[in-house]
Amino acid sequence: MSWRTTTLGDVTEIDRRGVSPGAVSPSTRYVGLEHVDPKGNVESYETVESAALKSTKFEFTPSHVLFGKLRPYLCKIARPTFDGVCSTDILPILPGKDLDKGYLYHFLRQPSQVELATRRSSGANLPRLSPRELAQFEIPLPPTKEEQKRIAAILDAADELRTKRRESIAHLDALLQSTFLDLFGDPGTNPKGWESATIEDIVASGDRVNYGVVQPGDDIEDGSPLIRVGDFISGDLDLSNAKLIDPGIDTKYSRSKLNGSEILISCVGSIGNICKVPVAAIGHNIARAVARVPLVDSVDRDFMVQTLRTKRVQDYFLKETRTVSQPTLNISLIKSAPILLPPLDVQRKYAAFVREAETQWALYREQAVELDTLFASLQSRAFGGEL
Repeated sequence: MSWRTTTLGDVTEIDRRGVSPGAVSPSTRYVGLEHVDPKGNVESYETVESAALKSTKFEFTPSHVLFGKLRPYLCKIARPTFDGVCSTDILPILPGKDLDKGYLYHFLRQPSQVELATRRSSGANLPRLSPRELAQFEIPLPPTKEEQKRIAAILDAADELRTKRRESIAHLDALLQSTFLDLFGDPGTNPKGWESATIEDIVASGDRVNYGVVQPGDDIEDGSPLIRVGDFISGDLDLSNAKLIDPGIDTKYSRSKLNGSEILISCVGSIGNICKVPVAAIGHNIARAVARVPLVDSVDRDFMVQTLRTKRVQDYFLKETRTVSQPTLNISLIKSAPILLPPLDVQRKYAAFVREAETQWALYREQAVELDTLFASLQSRAFGGEL
């Protein structure tokens, strides 16, 4: 039997009416965009009463799919498991009798649909996708709901594999931090009496902590590679999509070119992400949103990366962050960040453990990329009638 193509408006109901908070119980669960992660999980919720809601909200049930209509949160699409109300920046979509909820959920999560929603969003300050525009999206439909459910089940299973691999990476991160605390104690209380210092104290002689290129300009073919905050991926640097800038601009910022001794800290927008510079990045430059910390030889980089990821240092970064147009951590504040300095031989014992863990970490990341590629392929085949 052949598939047919129709519009979302023909096979769903998209709520446009809303309900006053006064018309629902104060204990009713409330979901905002902040409660939905990019992978479609409702991580938490509030109540109408605790959120002090005063404006109209949309009602939803476990039969709905929740669609974040505010750019850049168009990828926040969730399948709720309870009744409640949601922010008006979320559209509850109720599948009709011929449409499976799981199939609809996976259809909307496709990168092609997120891109389409982005293009059709409107509004100067806070672009949103209107219910009318969403209703015009075309959706291919298998002839039976059973077939739709089969496709959704395959995508669910593939997505679950991706989730488990990401959880393995997160568990390894947690293991590194817990082992650090076991060996060195809480940096905030320093129960083992290690030497205290600041980042400025461990900067290589004749060098300094500094930002990178302020205005990199457009991408240039065969240009000089530039590392940005977006290249910080799961505690590592992804150099595959490095921006290529005019070599003339790169030359003007020779002070921020990487020599391989550094740790990098994200300091604009996303604050406090930490990466060490790999050999492959030697000679690259960095953007203004990245701070470069060149280390003395008496400090082990693997040890210091984990030090800067501890709660004490991360809390310091967040506390000292200034927000004007976007969160920014200044160089002077980075240099003043408090750290502990055990003897180098003790640092290196822990660093050896870190390197062993990173071998497993690299395997997990490679598997995660393979699973992402598999999932993207399954998505494409699923809605092209080939799955």
